[in-house]
Amino acid sequence: MSSDGTVGRGPGASPGRPDPATCAGVVELVTEYLEDALDPDVRARFEAHLDDCEECEVYLEQMRATIVAAGRVDVEHVAPATLDRLVAAYRVAVRARRNPDAHGA
Repeated sequence: MSSDGTVGRGPGASPGRPDPATCAGVVELVTEYLEDALDPDVRARFEAHLDDCEECEVYLEQMRATIVAAGRVDVEHVAPATLDRLVAAYRVAVRARRNPDAHGA
């Protein structure tokens, strides 16, 4: 595992994937968890971490509350130019998170 715990290298972790047994891994995987898209073994490690980490449990509840408060946006009701800008911004953010040492990414 890297020093910040974002990439799994511990027992049962997949190289290059966030480690669900760390706080940083929970943050990275929370959307997949809420969408029930995690593999069963990753989900079990994620939930085991939640059992032991009050801060991550609070974070998960905050994410659930945000989803309820914000509701859902139907893609059909979003202007194409707005959707393009959102997708581009998301891709830039993902690249920056994956490679924080790159400048001007």
